[in-house]
Amino acid sequence: MKKILLALSLFSLTASANIKVNRIDPTNWYVGMQDPTLQLMVYGDGIGKANVTTNYPGVKITSVERLESPNYLLIYLDLTNAKAGNVPLVFAQGKKKTTVNYELKKRDMPGDQRMGFSNADVLYMFMPDRFASSGQKQHPMPGLNAYSVDRSQPSLRHGGDLEGIRKHLDYFNELGVTALWFTPVLENNTPDNNNQSTYHGYATTDYYRVDPRFGTNQEYQNLVDEAHNKGLKVVMDMIFNHCGITHPWIKDMPSRNWFNRSDYKSNYLQTSYKLTPVLDPYASEVDMDETVEGWFVPSMPDLNQRNPHVLQYLIQNSIWWIETVGIDGIRMDTYPYADREAMAQWMARLNKEYPNFNTVGETWVTEPAYTAAWQKDSKLSNINSNLKSVMDFAFFDRINQAKNEETDGWWNGLNRVYNGLCYDYLYPNPASVMAFIENHDTDRFLGNGNDTLALKQALALLLTMNRIPQLYYGTEVLMNGTKEKTDGNVRKDFPGGFAGDKHNAFTVEGRTKAQNEMFTWLSQLLHWRKGNEVITKGKQTHFIPFNGIYVLARTLDKRHVLTIANGTSKSAIMPVARYTEVIGDADEVRDVLTGRTISLLEDLQLGPRETLVVEWTEK
Repeated sequence: MKKILLALSLFSLTASANIKVNRIDPTNWYVGMQDPTLQLMVYGDGIGKANVTTNYPGVKITSVERLESPNYLLIYLDLTNAKAGNVPLVFAQGKKKTTVNYELKKRDMPGDQRMGFSNADVLYMFMPDRFASSGQKQHPMPGLNAYSVDRSQPSLRHGGDLEGIRKHLDYFNELGVTALWFTPVLENNTPDNNNQSTYHGYATTDYYRVDPRFGTNQEYQNLVDEAHNKGLKVVMDMIFNHCGITHPWIKDMPSRNWFNRSDYKSNYLQTSYKLTPVLDPYASEVDMDETVEGWFVPSMPDLNQRNPHVLQYLIQNSIWWIETVGIDGIRMDTYPYADREAMAQWMARLNKEYPNFNTVGETWVTEPAYTAAWQKDSKLSNINSNLKSVMDFAFFDRINQAKNEETDGWWNGLNRVYNGLCYDYLYPNPASVMAFIENHDTDRFLGNGNDTLALKQALALLLTMNRIPQLYYGTEVLMNGTKEKTDGNVRKDFPGGFAGDKHNAFTVEGRTKAQNEMFTWLSQLLHWRKGNEVITKGKQTHFIPFNGIYVLARTLDKRHVLTIANGTSKSAIMPVARYTEVIGDADEVRDVLTGRTISLLEDLQLGPRETLVVEWTEK
């Protein structure tokens, strides 16, 4: 197992005479990359005035960039012929000299051997702070800005950590998911403010350090390694659009163009949260500026990816985590808010280095045409994003409307899902679109209720349609909540993840009867889906809802699956003859979730909001 050390221990210093190197990012690097260039960001008092040399074989200093702050120095290296080892970097200023030994490592494997997530996976998304605690951390921890751990406050930290997650890895296997998507685990050292905190992780203050409240870099490595041993992939949540207000770059800004609106104290610009201008051919400059240059919130400074030094720093950071920890995918937050061309460059670099890796971008607009334009090789865009996977907010929007409607002859209910999927011709690769029914930024699908019939219907469609499915933690045990008062109400603690919890939903004994019924139903469906090529590779056919019933079919060779959903609150009849083109001469099918045999020699009667998933193989 690899050992990961903190930034300052990854390189060693000789005795120095007033030249001090406090930090170098990345903390180490790797030889044998497709792109042999490397940017080192060196930080130290007055280091920007120093000259730098090295005599390490195969390493060439191609340029040295001095920024507006005298405390930064950017060193660009060519590692084409370099081998693993410690590279002596000599910093000199007059008669003063300091040598730093910078470590180059061998890669664990070539980039093309790193396999990302796909539609064969089901991602399980959760927040480390809210999932489970090891009970080993003492709060508040020294060296961090003021914060509280208070589970009674929905917007403060609750104390979940990486070790707590590791202890429950078997739970994910029991459930049947195949990949874990954590919200960001990197340091978020913004102090609490009026019972608000950055427990969610989206205000990074150190791109190379796991937040100590969650654990260490080594603990993150251990968690990923053990997840892999149990057949689970790990997807890392990243944010290139912004960082946290207490990032050292704010206190000592490398240059005025490191951020958009670096003069924010006198010239603050708030984003409109409207993403359409980025692709709108008629967009005004003011609308575009608000989207791309506006700050997400005042506590999250907007990074300027048009600055090539900023972009290189971010690109390298994503590569470093892939190489160092072995993550299996990236989810990129607020994707369209960042500079479009810069993000395309990032993805091109990743695709070249890791052709079988996958990244999904958060593209929060509910129109399929907008989402499709962001997918790699889209003909709808004049700039190729190179982004393989996008998030299907259109499906999310439509299934959440459908649950409250009766499916009629035209537009309402499950017609919305049908009409949405009709636009799949816009996607270069529909199978690489990530679909979901809820996440950490939305109301829970159940709202404040417990309508399991609608929930099962949504999940059955999600897990059988031509998509990469993503689940949100706790759905399997009927967690509910809405955002009416605070986002924290849709990010509640997983029951049993924390000391003193009255119920432990990780166990059969700790779950209620209703929770066990839901868990069993979903687990059966997930295990059936795992390795099922009819779902991952099969042709998709669907039918306009008829008699309020929506039918979606998957076919591969002689194997067939039908998802049948009654989108009304009344019993309904499915006329079998209408679906002859997919049913053929099959006279009976197997109910995936009960194992019972269902005859097709007569029309099927479905109860209110009833859902069936059936399969058969042609004789």
